Amino acid sequence: MKIFITGASGFVGGAATRRLVAAGHEVHAMSRSPKSDALISQLGAEPVRCDLDDVSAGHLQGCAVVIHAAAFVEAWGEADAWERANVGGTRNMLKAARAAGVQRFIHIGTEAALVRGQDLHQVDESYPLAFDSPYPYCATKARAEQAVLAANDVAGGFVTLVLRPRFIWGPGDATLLPVILELAKAGRWSWIDQGRAMTSTTFIDNLVDAIVLALTAGQPGGAYFILDEGNRSLREIISGMAATAGVTLGDKSIPGWLAACVGALSEWLWRTFSLKGAPPLTRHAAMVMRRECTLVGDKARVELGYVPRVSVEEGLRRLRASLAG
Repeated sequence: MKIFITGASGFVGGAATRRLVAAGHEVHAMSRSPKSDALISQLGAEPVRCDLDDVSAGHLQGCAVVIHAAAFVEAWGEADAWERANVGGTRNMLKAARAAGVQRFIHIGTEAALVRGQDLHQVDESYPLAFDSPYPYCATKARAEQAVLAANDVAGGFVTLVLRPRFIWGPGDATLLPVILELAKAGRWSWIDQGRAMTSTTFIDNLVDAIVLALTAGQPGGAYFILDEGNRSLREIISGMAATAGVTLGDKSIPGWLAACVGALSEWLWRTFSLKGAPPLTRHAAMVMRRECTLVGDKARVELGYVPRVSVEEGLRRLRASLAG
């Protein structure tokens, strides 16, 4: 099968590209630079020079499936960065895919599309999208998902699906764990509310399993939570990840209300005075670390045939091995 993937130089897109190439698929991947060209080629895929702003049907010619894994996920950026990449970029990909005759569009979404700052306790896919979220990442991912699902057109031969992982982790993560370890090394790591908030998680290999299933399975226009087995506290999973690198995070903690205030004040200072770099804490990061986010993954089991093949314990062993190797 000929597949086009965005975000192949990132954590999720790279893992998916590696698996799809190994399975014998012909994978073409969006590339924005010579550096990305080299990385994509190393994965065994064919780099296609374009980006989310200028992608066209010609770039996707002959592809049966698009896997859209690219997004702006940074905690800080220009005010319109999330809108341009997450909403505008997704709409551009949908338009190009339709024009190229692509039959299936798999969008890598996120539970963040439901988040306005509230706790999520054992919610399923019927929970409403947060178009009015005060957090740009959440609001734009909600609008991107809305565009994907609205584009589903079985009669026209265009099927769209959304996969929603939560807290993606595992070997190859170049953002979450490295930041945790960097903060710990600098003596700046602190829990929020002792890390008590409960969370669902998604090990990277489990997410790639779901992507492979979605190539042929799933209800058209469906959205699916893709999760590891069970839930655990943020303290348990993050401490476990740090321990695979031989790092103990300690007990230092600040109250959630204080973290929220620090995040809001930091953002105001950085925006008002155009300070360089990113704030030490953002409103979104403070919220994520203090709110419960537990989800129900039954729909993916029934309609995709998804079962989390890798347990959290096995995932931690694999992460430890990858860091040691």
